Amino acid sequence: MLEDLLVATSDGLLHLIHWEGMTNGRKAINLCTVPFSVDLQSSRAGSFLGFEDVHIKDMEYCATLDGFAVVFNDGRVGFITPMSSRFTAEQLRGVWAQDVVDGTCVAVNNKYRLMAFGCVSGSVQVYTIDNATGAMQLSHKLELTPKQYPDIWNKTGAVKLIKWSPDNSVVMVTWEYGGLSLWSVFGAQLICTLGGDFAYRSDGTKKEPLKISSMSWGAEGYHLWVISGFGSQNADVESDIKNTANQPGILQFQFIKSALTVNPCMSNQEQVLLQGEDRLYLNCGDASQAQNPRNSSAHSEHKSIREKSPFSDGSLDSQGLSTLLGHRHWHVVQISSTYLESNWPIRFSAIDKLGQNVAVVGKFGFAHYSLLTKKWKLFGNITQEQNMIVTGGLAWWNDFIVLACYNLNDHQEELRVYLRTSNLDNAFAHVTKVQAETLLLSVFRDMVILFRADCSICLYSIERKTDGLNTTASIQVLQEVSMSRYIPHPFLVVSVTLTSVRTETGITLKMPHQACDAESIMLNLAGQLIMMQRDRSGPQIREKDNSPNQRKLLPFCPPVVLAQSVENVWTTCRANKQKRHLLEALWLSCGGAGMKVWLPLFPRDHRKPHSFLSRRIMLPFHINIYPLAVLFEDALVLGAVNDTLLYDCLYTRGNAKEQLEVLFPFCVVERTSQIYLHHILRQLLVRNLGEQALLLAQSCAALPYFPHVLELMLHEVLEEEATSREPIPDPLLPTVAKFITEFPLFLQTVVHCARKTEYALWNYLFAAVGNPKDLFEECLMAQDLDTAASYLIILQNMEVPTVSRQHATLLFSTALEQGKWDLCRHMIRFLKAIGSGESETPPPTPTTQEPSSSGGFEFFRNRSISLSQSTETLPASKLNLQKTLSMPSGPSGKRWSKDSDSAENMYIDMMLWRHARRLLEEVRLKDLGCFAAQLGFELIGWLCKERTRAARVEDFVIALKRLHKDFLWPFPVIPIASISSPFKNGKYRIGGGEQLLKSQSADPFLNLETDIGVPGAPRSQSWLGNIGSAHQEIDTASSHGPQTQDAFLSPLLNKGDECSIGSATDLTETSSIVDGDWMMVDENFSTLSLTQSELEHISMELASKGPHKSQVQLRYLLHIFMEAGCLDWCIVIGLILREPSIINQVFGLMQSSEVDGEMLQNIKTGLHAIDRWASTDCPGYKPFLNIIKPQFQRLSDITEEQIQPEAFQPVNKTPEQAASPRAEDSRNSACHSSSPSGETGSSSTASWTEGTMAGSPEEESFQDGTYDCTVS
Repeated sequence: MLEDLLVATSDGLLHLIHWEGMTNGRKAINLCTVPFSVDLQSSRAGSFLGFEDVHIKDMEYCATLDGFAVVFNDGRVGFITPMSSRFTAEQLRGVWAQDVVDGTCVAVNNKYRLMAFGCVSGSVQVYTIDNATGAMQLSHKLELTPKQYPDIWNKTGAVKLIKWSPDNSVVMVTWEYGGLSLWSVFGAQLICTLGGDFAYRSDGTKKEPLKISSMSWGAEGYHLWVISGFGSQNADVESDIKNTANQPGILQFQFIKSALTVNPCMSNQEQVLLQGEDRLYLNCGDASQAQNPRNSSAHSEHKSIREKSPFSDGSLDSQGLSTLLGHRHWHVVQISSTYLESNWPIRFSAIDKLGQNVAVVGKFGFAHYSLLTKKWKLFGNITQEQNMIVTGGLAWWNDFIVLACYNLNDHQEELRVYLRTSNLDNAFAHVTKVQAETLLLSVFRDMVILFRADCSICLYSIERKTDGLNTTASIQVLQEVSMSRYIPHPFLVVSVTLTSVRTETGITLKMPHQACDAESIMLNLAGQLIMMQRDRSGPQIREKDNSPNQRKLLPFCPPVVLAQSVENVWTTCRANKQKRHLLEALWLSCGGAGMKVWLPLFPRDHRKPHSFLSRRIMLPFHINIYPLAVLFEDALVLGAVNDTLLYDCLYTRGNAKEQLEVLFPFCVVERTSQIYLHHILRQLLVRNLGEQALLLAQSCAALPYFPHVLELMLHEVLEEEATSREPIPDPLLPTVAKFITEFPLFLQTVVHCARKTEYALWNYLFAAVGNPKDLFEECLMAQDLDTAASYLIILQNMEVPTVSRQHATLLFSTALEQGKWDLCRHMIRFLKAIGSGESETPPPTPTTQEPSSSGGFEFFRNRSISLSQSTETLPASKLNLQKTLSMPSGPSGKRWSKDSDSAENMYIDMMLWRHARRLLEEVRLKDLGCFAAQLGFELIGWLCKERTRAARVEDFVIALKRLHKDFLWPFPVIPIASISSPFKNGKYRIGGGEQLLKSQSADPFLNLETDIGVPGAPRSQSWLGNIGSAHQEIDTASSHGPQTQDAFLSPLLNKGDECSIGSATDLTETSSIVDGDWMMVDENFSTLSLTQSELEHISMELASKGPHKSQVQLRYLLHIFMEAGCLDWCIVIGLILREPSIINQVFGLMQSSEVDGEMLQNIKTGLHAIDRWASTDCPGYKPFLNIIKPQFQRLSDITEEQIQPEAFQPVNKTPEQAASPRAEDSRNSACHSSSPSGETGSSSTASWTEGTMAGSPEEESFQDGTYDCTVS
């Protein structure tokens, strides 16, 4: 029929005209005489059209269906086919499409046997012919949804034009009122110009859609040529826009397409490869870095590539995600211009498994490119290139390029294999002759499969041969299978693949070696996926009976249809025992219907499978992107999406007319990816296959986004069921909830899902997953405090305030115990918020009675405690004792305005006091310092109150041992021989205090390695220099006087002492030796010639020192206790530091001041206990105890009458003072006693004043109102 021209005229006649213009005597056929029926099985006398004025408005011939798709002038559509080879009225039969009455135009896709009819409603109805009955069957519709295009979906006007691309993989649709849209074969929308940047300018005004009167695809579908503009529909549109719409012009749109559209053998790769007319787009990152081959696990290789890749994005490195996801940009390869000159356009392209080499095929020959060397390799002999036309595509096999071509010289179809590393020349190629033209080619493991024009499939084995220096591949025919019985036309076969997928999974359990064999052929026949398995019913061939060369392969069973409307098929030949579900599955892309996966079902623990259970299951699922590649082990789908960028702001709209090209935004193709695992798990749960879902989920639990998968599944089911208008007979949410409890992430998943869902759905969610109070308690038991904090927010919304306060208190105390300071700060804020948002109900009082005489402590205020001591103004032995009560000024003064607020603060203070008391009782001084520094706890004021209670040292020996352990401080050892030390006369005294302190940050406890980083807020540095001067004062007390020189200690290690020093220093990260804090030496000292004994003494001194950081922290605590008057703790710290000056200072204070007799007695008994302990267990302390013995004796002689126990007790306050805010300790020296105005209260309580307090910084800190707390 191709030699004739069929013409339909408006008088209802069909004319068959020869190309020479002759009718050959054949009569015109009147449409009224052609019988039409619903299908071809009806009786011969179908109903005739019956109207005089019916004629054909549009028609197109479909070669693969052998007939005409027609649209009549009354809107009805049909299909006319000749019943025999003779084209006469008697032989023609027509079939109606019953549901279409408003047809406007038609376009036919020969490869998929589809007829697309445009309708007045704006939708496109796509029909196919039922093979059995011959009836027209609706395949799918192409229509805009109100969800995606709410303001345009029913206002597009009638469909004007439909055009299928040359490769039959996409269709372009345009409407009467303008606009273009691009769809895949089975209805996935790829582009539409009626929304987004296509429809609106950068200032938000709507553009007039571009009206198209005619369009045509260019070669290979890389271009769409368009004639635009036939007048505007709306008369009142602005003139400049009307000019644009009326202005006729020729536009050319450029496209890039997936390599799968023309070379479907690429579907077993995990890369996305897009081809344009002169360039390739790859998603495999920078291949020059990716040189290690793929191994059994995806992740080990992916991670190494990602870490080396210069493009990689650091946020994903840690998770080891695939390089295929790396970044959004493409790796663009420009095709060699030399090759394109004579071979434009590119027809096929292929990439190897590692993503390091690509090959392209143009009009003649081929060329390949290495992403490592960035070089193209072309034929050296141009005639060889021009003599071959690649017909069936090309594929990579290891280092070889396999292609099927037609040799123009010999007029012979050939299968050729070229080695990548050798020169591109036929001399190095292995050539096999083929009987018929090859239409498709694919490679599976070591086999090549060809589909030929005679509808036969041929299998070849391919192996590497090395003879001498030359490496070649040899190819041998294995098997031929004729498919002519099943395939009506060879052009209908879209893809052919060899896979290891099979239905009887039981084989793998009995004979695992057969699992790797090529088991079945997958054939996509015009969208129908057909599978042919090996026939295992007959006698089995044993492996050892025949050598691999003449291996006889099993025949294939008759084909089985697996699925309809299939565009692409993905499968892999890799194996991974951990992820068998994903790797042995078959993945299908079905256009508008989404994706499908044919999943194997495995019996658990190799138990015998149930006979009634199917071995595989087909699961459909929807994804939001168009799939181009499947990452099997990573459970991801990769794709590409068209993204737009407006640039109309560069043009002024004041022009006479807007540029036509400005109507369209700048388009870029972006990479996309999507997780699909939650869809599959959900589908399995819907089908009561929970055990399979669990096996699959456990195999993927190591994926970094697995928690997100569970969350997505829970969220989607919750949204669907909780917002459903009809009651759900069999809700899935309880099943999903039960499923998620199988994973340790259950608690996080539920709370993350809840917090991303609106409050109205929470009751439905927690009815399925459990009471949030129980889940909160589970989090506490599992020590997962951050998740517990998230549940607290849910409890706050769902429960009464008392319940949320009880749970918050529980979490707060646990966070305090674990030292999660960041969480503690949030909890304090949360508890205050509960209190302020509540009515006048007081907070529940804790069971232990707390002292409340001095009110609550203030939190998060810039109140720095000055620890300075001025040597100029105060003698060392005489210290003035006074305590000043100060009212906070600025914003903090307002906080007592509400009773409930003050009660809430009091409640928090009591919890903090209780924690501090516990830390002291357990002798955890390091934790106490950390707690005070991190939470802004006013330690000195609290210690003053607790001096005779919690702040008493109960057992000096236990306290000393505990400090040694906490601060990694070595116990002292006695030197082997008593040596005369250069340190004894004080000439080379260690200048410890000031230098050590100055090298530290403002708070020694703030730079501990805690598990939660503290936000770097500006901290008060005022005490730094002051503490230094305090140390000078302490050191002067040790009577070295003016002879003291500044000497710095340098660690001089000899081999014998390394271990003893290491024991003290290696335990902490901030080891002083490692940090090199002591690496400067006095110049006089360095010139001394030290004897062996002196060296040993220095080593001894070093060995008895703890880490540098611990020393700073201990000195800091010493000053805190000094100021609070806890002299017994000062004695313990003085003992551990082994500095007589500290002990002397404390004894001096005891003699000069009025000290509580009880404390004095406690210190005496404590020192006696330490003396006894040192004699028996730790003789290293004896020399130091002997040094301080005279002072101790003097202390014992003090009579009881000189001590007044009342001196340290607070004077009884008036009720007003008791209710007033907590006393802020303002410590001013005798000379500089001025304090900021409004801060000086009554001076009833005693406090240690150790130096000057700068007035102006104090005032600034109150006025700026920040909440950074520095306990310095």
